[in-house]
Amino acid sequence: MQDIIKLARFVRPYWRPAVAAFILLTTLVFLDLAIPRLIQRIIDEGIAKQNQDVVIETGLLMVGISLLSVLVAVGNNFTSIQVGEGVARDLRLALFKKIQSLSFSNLDQLRTGQLLVRLTSDTAAVQRYFQINLRIGTRAPMLMIGSIILMFSTSFNLAMALLPLLLITSVIIVVFVMRTEPLYRMVQQKLDVLNTVLQENVAGARLIKAFVRGDAQAKRFLASNNDFASNSIEVMQFMALMMPVLTMCVNIGMVVVIWWGGLHVAEGDMTVGQIVAFTNYLLTTMTPLVMMTMLSNTWASGVASATRVNEVLDVEPAVKEHTDPIRLTTPITGRVVFEQVRIFYNPHLPDPVLDDINLVIEPGQTVAVLGATGAGKSSLINLVPRFYDVSSGRVLIDGMDVRHIEHGSLMQQIAIVPQETILFSGSVRDNIRYGAPHADEAEVIAAAQAAQAHDFIVMLPSGYDTHIEERGVNLSGGQKQRIAIARALLTKPRILILDDSTSAVDVETETKIQHALEAMGTAHTTLVVAQRISTVLNADSIAVLDHGRIVAQGTHRELMQHSPIYQEIYASQLGDGVVQTIEHDAE
Repeated sequence: MQDIIKLARFVRPYWRPAVAAFILLTTLVFLDLAIPRLIQRIIDEGIAKQNQDVVIETGLLMVGISLLSVLVAVGNNFTSIQVGEGVARDLRLALFKKIQSLSFSNLDQLRTGQLLVRLTSDTAAVQRYFQINLRIGTRAPMLMIGSIILMFSTSFNLAMALLPLLLITSVIIVVFVMRTEPLYRMVQQKLDVLNTVLQENVAGARLIKAFVRGDAQAKRFLASNNDFASNSIEVMQFMALMMPVLTMCVNIGMVVVIWWGGLHVAEGDMTVGQIVAFTNYLLTTMTPLVMMTMLSNTWASGVASATRVNEVLDVEPAVKEHTDPIRLTTPITGRVVFEQVRIFYNPHLPDPVLDDINLVIEPGQTVAVLGATGAGKSSLINLVPRFYDVSSGRVLIDGMDVRHIEHGSLMQQIAIVPQETILFSGSVRDNIRYGAPHADEAEVIAAAQAAQAHDFIVMLPSGYDTHIEERGVNLSGGQKQRIAIARALLTKPRILILDDSTSAVDVETETKIQHALEAMGTAHTTLVVAQRISTVLNADSIAVLDHGRIVAQGTHRELMQHSPIYQEIYASQLGDGVVQTIEHDAE
């Protein structure tokens, strides 16, 4: 319940319609409670005394109350829907912004499937919780309390006789609700797993077909689906027990009222109208209990989902803005220094991902980072835009610790072409202008030409207006990489980071891109992560990483003379037969 209270702040902007919904709901309860008393009046003062005027007058009053109840109920529904939908919209937005604010290390721990469930299913469950409480959830206990009070005013002795039954029924409902909440939390967790499997299969459909793993993935999905279904069945079966139990309680109560009340009517202590009114109040008392039983799944799922939503909202970004950050208002020179940098992704593991990294990159230099898979190349360059924070040591840009620089202003001076190319649904032009939305056509074309993308773009059905499908499935890997490079170049960065960004293009195209980058001269400093030796031959300096440490640094020629690891990589990729040709090209 504490998690629901924490999310109540999302109701505050809609306090006016929320208050209106509560007032209308209270009015509706009073109107509902008036009906049994009017029925008693018709029976005792109209029918029993054969007073037709009382019957007509009271009957018309009941019709008027019923019509007014309809209007009040409609108004309550309208205002509660406004609150519920507003809360859901704001909650989705808050979750989205929170996810955007998280650092890479936070996102490493949160799976895509989990986040999608929290943005959709969990948010909808919280919405239903608040909306139902403003419509039925609050009405039910108010009706029950009001009915009990009127039951005592109608017949104190009969009400006391039924009080144990009412207490037992209330205890049963509380037990059911408390048991249901963890069950619903488990169902949502199983839905997390199911969505993760589904997301992975949709994203990797081509790979699954390529390796003929459809049957294996179908079994994996079937297992997750069955797990989710079995937990859902368990919850539904448990909830199905409540209705028969409560129906039995209602029937027992009716028997007690008719038996006890009939004896007292025969003795002249009660009237028939009182029995009818008491029966109606009993039903009005028990009906909210039944309603709350039916709504207990909504409450339980809402509480469980509120806990899961707060788990995301309460996450503290691992990378936080400095209390008094330095705002970069002028272009930087692009000097990057790593001073005794160490980084642990998992503090429980003994070995750091990067250890004792000392590296100086002067403005205008092109520095390449080379090493085997898992050596720490991407981890190294991710420290420059401060996607991760160092565990010890410092990363300096123009002499300023990146942890002291305002992150937004820092990223305005850095452009990144990530290892995994991400394109968005939209036109080719919009994807290139993603980081510079106000760039003109000439700038877009110039960036595309530098990235060796212009020629294939103009051959597309609609040129720069060609629509890119989801994840760029209508483009080849090399085409997507070149569009990503053009997107980075268009921002005219002071520091350009290329994380193995030409792995899907041929060597000739890669060479043209490198020459174009040199000719543009827009990036003062370029950091290149590469798997291929051909990518780094012309770099001003090459840093060779091995198990998180820089084991060698220098130009291609220097490393060929002094670094056995570099020589081994060179020989494994190019072989002795092409060594002289490559070295001649490097000159």
